[in-house]
Amino acid sequence: MKVLYAASEALPFIASGGLADVAGSLPQALRKRLIGARVVMPLYDTISQELKDSMTFITHISVPVAWRRQYCGIFEARAGGVIYYLLDNQYYFKRDRIYGHYDDAERFAFFSRAILEMIPHIGFKPDIIHCNDWQTAMTPVYYSTMYADQPGWENIKTVFTIHNIQYQGVYGMELIGDVLGLQPGTSHLVEYNGCVNLMKGAIETANVVTTVSPSYANEILDPWFSHGLDNILEQRRFKLSGILNGIDVVNYNPETDKNIFANYSAADPSNKAVNKAELQKLFNLPQKPDTPVVGLVSRLVSHKGLDLIKAVMDELLATTDIQVIVLGSGDWQYEQFFKEMAGRYPQQFGLRLGFVPDLARKIYAGSDLFLMPSKSEPCGLSQMVALRYGSIPIVRETGGLKDTITDSGDNKGNGFTFARYNAHDMLNTIRRAVEGYQNKEGWAILVKRAMECNNSWNRSANEYIRLYKNVLKD
Repeated sequence: MKVLYAASEALPFIASGGLADVAGSLPQALRKRLIGARVVMPLYDTISQELKDSMTFITHISVPVAWRRQYCGIFEARAGGVIYYLLDNQYYFKRDRIYGHYDDAERFAFFSRAILEMIPHIGFKPDIIHCNDWQTAMTPVYYSTMYADQPGWENIKTVFTIHNIQYQGVYGMELIGDVLGLQPGTSHLVEYNGCVNLMKGAIETANVVTTVSPSYANEILDPWFSHGLDNILEQRRFKLSGILNGIDVVNYNPETDKNIFANYSAADPSNKAVNKAELQKLFNLPQKPDTPVVGLVSRLVSHKGLDLIKAVMDELLATTDIQVIVLGSGDWQYEQFFKEMAGRYPQQFGLRLGFVPDLARKIYAGSDLFLMPSKSEPCGLSQMVALRYGSIPIVRETGGLKDTITDSGDNKGNGFTFARYNAHDMLNTIRRAVEGYQNKEGWAILVKRAMECNNSWNRSANEYIRLYKNVLKD
């Protein structure tokens, strides 16, 4: 079986979010199971020169973009035992950032078409093209309408994964002729609510549609979560399923992580106390071993549940022996709020605006609790990383959080959960966690249970292989 994994970002080359982690990890896990998995992504100018120097030029081709044609250079690289194809066009990809440009629709329509156009030139004809999010959504559309019956492209199946349904690639109808170049009579595939919706096109044309957790697959059928796509998803429900993401347990490993203050393991977690003391020192907080530290590493945006935090943080800090450490950046209102908290409670609240990967590791290792009260969370990786480092998650029961974290009130769970999107429900759950922390014997058992949870890609890769085999039977 041969799988071409198509993504707009992938580690180790470039990353802006969780998609890059998945694109860098899942193909490796598939290869270990003797699946021929390769990755295709754009060759962005912001990829480091060291990584660019490791690439080999294969050839160049001409790719149709509506009524014109564009140059596409095909480069090959290897990382983690996986072959990557990086598609070059300086007009589209020589930019200072990978998303957020006026012509993103055209940039990724080019990329989606180039994925198909490159197949005869790379010596690798996939059985399955696995596309991800709106940036590759046109690949299933182009395949089903232009390539499926062409020699050299026949008998390929397409899988489309929704990582976050909020971002759908919605544009004006003028794109159909000027940018997408769809065949006559096929524009209805991408039309939705008077707009072009690229994700809708992939849902219509892909053989299988997946999301990044089983709970999220159910949630996006509900208008509360679907951002307007619930009708089309309900119509195509027969092809929808959810497979939980994993994490790279070699990369995220407190036994070997060089970014943390001291290494430790589930078998011997004693050095976690060293990480806590050093983290408190780093954020100029009193080094109090019996005061629980709550970590928050997040984009500071509303769907991460920050309005709940904003509603009760004063009450929490004023009434509870607790320290809170926040790392992240995002909306101005939340950045300003956390600045106010840091100024008002210097003995309890530590803040670093921005995203510093090695500091994130230190927070995972040094915190006792990890807060994720998300309004929606397709999968979430942070809660799984927190478990790996023995920082007990406090989460709202939604999406992948619901699928990975269960409440420890039954002495079997691995965290603390609440169901309603309600600030005081979250506050009461944090207080339950703080109370649990005071029981040192019970807490040690909980930390060990959390660190022994299996969230590796092994489980997820096996589920994807089953899905691939099923779609190839159809």
